[in-house]
Amino acid sequence: MKFLSLTIAFLLAGLFANAQVLPSFQLGVKAGANFSKFDSDNTFSSENRTGFYGGLWARVGAAGIYFQPELYVSGKTANLVSDAMGEVNKVRFTSLDVPLLVGTKFGAAGIGVRLNTGPMFSLILDENQSFSQAAGSVFRADFKNQALAWQFGAGLDIKKLSFDARYELGLSKINKAGYPGTKLNLFTIGLGYRIL
Repeated sequence: MKFLSLTIAFLLAGLFANAQVLPSFQLGVKAGANFSKFDSDNTFSSENRTGFYGGLWARVGAAGIYFQPELYVSGKTANLVSDAMGEVNKVRFTSLDVPLLVGTKFGAAGIGVRLNTGPMFSLILDENQSFSQAAGSVFRADFKNQALAWQFGAGLDIKKLSFDARYELGLSKINKAGYPGTKLNLFTIGLGYRIL
């Protein structure tokens, strides 16, 4: 009886280990909120504003390590406040974001915790700025067509649902209007659903 119990235990352990080692592919959808803030060289301060994002994610992995490319449409908003005069300019734009994340996952029984990091490429689709009469001198939002950032995040998977929280550090200067370098930093939260 003891031999049979040990054999079953080793078989189950082997199956679990193989499930972790064999490559897997997942595909899903995700939507959430982003909280964006511009970072500039002492020209103005930026207040956090809420935007949105939504799109697709894929995950390919084995042995607890995975690669996760994503594709999102993201709306970003920030209030820019002049350090000198306190004037406010609201800036909004939409971008196509492509994070390329590498991470690790651990857990069992359909519940897993993920940690990930990687570059994020952003292509600006449109710009929509509302200016007050005085704010035009604070910041003329003339954005480049692309930007590079780096994401750090964690997630929780429960069956087919996933919850994510990430910080996105802007690496490239996205303003080209003659003001000092302007970078966009974001904090994002999202809810995903695995369809494959």
